[in-house]
Amino acid sequence: MPKVKKDISKQELAIIAINLAGDIGWGNIRFQDIADEADISLADVSRHFDDKICILCAFGKYIDQRTLDEVGIITKDVPARERLFDILMTRFDVLNEHKDGVVSVLHSFKSDPKQALISLPYLGRSMTWMLEAAGLDTNGMRGALRVIGLKVIYLKALRDWMNDETDDMPKTMASLDKSLGKAEGLVEKFGL
Repeated sequence: MPKVKKDISKQELAIIAINLAGDIGWGNIRFQDIADEADISLADVSRHFDDKICILCAFGKYIDQRTLDEVGIITKDVPARERLFDILMTRFDVLNEHKDGVVSVLHSFKSDPKQALISLPYLGRSMTWMLEAAGLDTNGMRGALRVIGLKVIYLKALRDWMNDETDDMPKTMASLDKSLGKAEGLVEKFGL
């Protein structure tokens, strides 16, 4: 008997998939598992996603939107380093809601580095949004360097976040603060 078609968004389905990854592991998830968890047909899942990378992209977009919604408008009276720190910590707060699934995805990158490589441009887009939220220009060569730099800072903090056991994330905050401090020094030294 065919399942009744439900109105479920791409992002809602991506959240279901990531949360399911926390239970059974990202490498073990089949599209049928996602369909069963969402109580929709496999055909409905296929309308939203071509592959698992598409799921990660939709989930990343959800994280970006939630972060930007929660950050709201940040005034430029606050130094750029503090603005970026607050924005990225808000992002980690949002990620915490799905930590088991996100960690499962990140661990899967070790056995399937192709997923990690394919995801890097999407991470660049996310970091562009984070820089824009902080009121920092992302245009031209200077903007490209900022995006690359923030990707490196974020990936370092993400690694520390994975091992941060408490909800207040002291390891993540310390890592992020230290990396932003180093970046601030480079910006001042080279005029970026």
